[in-house]
Amino acid sequence: MHTPTLFDSVFLGGFECSTHRRHDGRRLDLIAATGHDRLATQDYQRMAAHGLRSVRDGVRWHLIETTPGHYDWSSLLPMVRAAREARVQVIWDLCHYGWPDDIDIWRPAFVERFARFAGATAALLRDEGVGGGVEAPAYCPVNEISYWAWAGGDMKRFNPMAERRGAELKHQLVRASIAAIDAIRAADPRARIVQVDPVINVLPRPDRKGDAGAAEEARLAQYEAWDMIGGHAWPGLGGKPEYLDVIGVNYYSDNQWFLKGGTIGRDDPRYRPFADILAEVHRRYDRPVLVAETGAEGDARVSWLDYVTGEVIAALKADVPVEGVCLYPILDYPGWANDRHCETGLYGLCDEDGGRCLYQPLAAALERAEARVGALLGEPQYQAAQ
Repeated sequence: MHTPTLFDSVFLGGFECSTHRRHDGRRLDLIAATGHDRLATQDYQRMAAHGLRSVRDGVRWHLIETTPGHYDWSSLLPMVRAAREARVQVIWDLCHYGWPDDIDIWRPAFVERFARFAGATAALLRDEGVGGGVEAPAYCPVNEISYWAWAGGDMKRFNPMAERRGAELKHQLVRASIAAIDAIRAADPRARIVQVDPVINVLPRPDRKGDAGAAEEARLAQYEAWDMIGGHAWPGLGGKPEYLDVIGVNYYSDNQWFLKGGTIGRDDPRYRPFADILAEVHRRYDRPVLVAETGAEGDARVSWLDYVTGEVIAALKADVPVEGVCLYPILDYPGWANDRHCETGLYGLCDEDGGRCLYQPLAAALERAEARVGALLGEPQYQAAQ
């Protein structure tokens, strides 16, 4: 059985930090929209109170480098220091779908600028000491390369608003991630790198058995970005095995579907257990795995966490090195497209006085989940803080 040791807690809280431009040109900033920028100290303290001593959070490149080569850290330093004060470990996303307006993402300069920015960020956090007793800082250079390439490069859902350029965008984001890793490690050789992408399962529709090959091809596409970063595919991009450190997998209730059909529900016998997906990822790359995003909306939050916890326990018992489970987003947030109130969090949106309402059913489910994992591991530090 595997015992997680990489992060300060097995369960993590993830703060939605997207900064992309929508199809109408409006830039999103979910850290600001949820009030997390103003309430970082309180938010991190809330996480620690629930036993979530590690979190995912974001560095907002578009605010920091408004002038090429000049960095204004005023949006980041208060968050870094708040995390240190609360003794919370942070995995910092460096590019969560957004970049400064003066850069053309398709040009080589994007890779060069991003690498310099990543190195400067790592140097800043090194000099700040990162805090919280963390032995090694952690970074996600480019969040969800595969999803971004599809949504931004093929489907025009958000920036760079392209069609039929998904493969090109994926290659560019892989180059940027590799260059950023080199710059981060040059600034701080201790750094751990988390490469985050969704994991999926795709099957042919029952009435279209002839689509089995196409469905499997679609399923295997989930591995393309990791294969490129590790040098297993398209080696001209510069990938090497050492660029794959921690594999971050994002998994939600709609991550299994029929090709040209609907979602496969958990009550369907064809639904693949999440523990099996985790085991396949580990077999393929022989690297530790982090469930980097998982969660549900509304009343489904509780049953989903119960399910994921059971699957992670099954994976740990099978000696799959799952190092943590990140509840994401940990705060309710305004929807990307229409600003609707998305009830996904352990806590709600802030009120005028900076308070947040706790969603008690999820808090109770989290405490149960922490107790289940704690009992499995025989380690009281994995149980909820009292």
